[in-house]
Amino acid sequence: MDTHTGTLFQHPDRNLAMELVRATEAAAIRAVPFIGRGDKNAADKAAVDAMRKFLGTVDFDGVVVIGEGEKDHAPMLYNGEIVGTGRGPACDIAVDPIDGTSLTAAGRPNALSMLAVADRGSMLDASTVFYMEKIVTGPEGIGVVDLRQSVGENIRALAKAKGKDVGEIRVAVLDRPRHAQLIEEIREAGAGTRLLLDGDVAGGINAARYESRIDMCIGIGGSPEGVATACAIKALGGLIQGRLAPKTAEERERGAAAGLKFDYVYGADELVRSDNTFFVATGVTDGELVEGVRRKGPIIRTESIVLRSHSGTVRRVVADHLAEKWLDEGPALRATL
Repeated sequence: MDTHTGTLFQHPDRNLAMELVRATEAAAIRAVPFIGRGDKNAADKAAVDAMRKFLGTVDFDGVVVIGEGEKDHAPMLYNGEIVGTGRGPACDIAVDPIDGTSLTAAGRPNALSMLAVADRGSMLDASTVFYMEKIVTGPEGIGVVDLRQSVGENIRALAKAKGKDVGEIRVAVLDRPRHAQLIEEIREAGAGTRLLLDGDVAGGINAARYESRIDMCIGIGGSPEGVATACAIKALGGLIQGRLAPKTAEERERGAAAGLKFDYVYGADELVRSDNTFFVATGVTDGELVEGVRRKGPIIRTESIVLRSHSGTVRRVVADHLAEKWLDEGPALRATL
């Protein structure tokens, strides 16, 4: 046994989930004063500070594989940062204290605070290539849907697998100019779109949930978000595939130097090799996946979702926090809640 840590061969266990949810709850609550205030950087900073503080108390030896620094130029929770007490399982971590900073700043729905955890060395480090083409469905899409097929073929195949008419299929896509042709093809195939202003992590998870009105999530989004989403999809038993989409030749060269594959479709087990992943998210603003933070008399209520691949469980955690413990933010937090 390696005596360097003594915990190298331990895996994250179920108790870790409730520790992690404290970090996303804190980040979501601290972001509240900035909802609708037009300053996404201030919202992100407040959430980053809160998440980092709580992660520092968790008994695990965590290294941030997917962090804030690359995307938002954040000074904390950067790629490679060590978090936790150093006692307990050795883990890779993907963090996004606010997935949807623009949504938060504008006061729009579907912003959430999230993090994902897996065994050390199991997450694909795609930080050198920012964008990834992704497709996500529920279990019915396995062996049926494939990024190498046209979107029309995928829609028709998924409809048949789900026993639906093509006209009943709903496809979530980020509303971006780069997706204009994709959106047209979805509609030409006979399916309907659900255009996302931001937050394709929630879109992907909703595509894999059996009770969701979304059947598929497709398009080009962040590579880090693709890896984090894979942690959740493995718990839901769904399908996720990703293909790197570098914007420049230089970015492709950097990715190749880091060992990444191009013109190659990564499956869930390649995005995250661990069979024991956690995904935790707390709502900042209301959305289909989770409700946002809200004040109810003397308490602040949060709703979170906790997914674990090892047990295949999805848990919802509704927590009531004594408001007076959080109101050191002053009038802004009181007014917003």
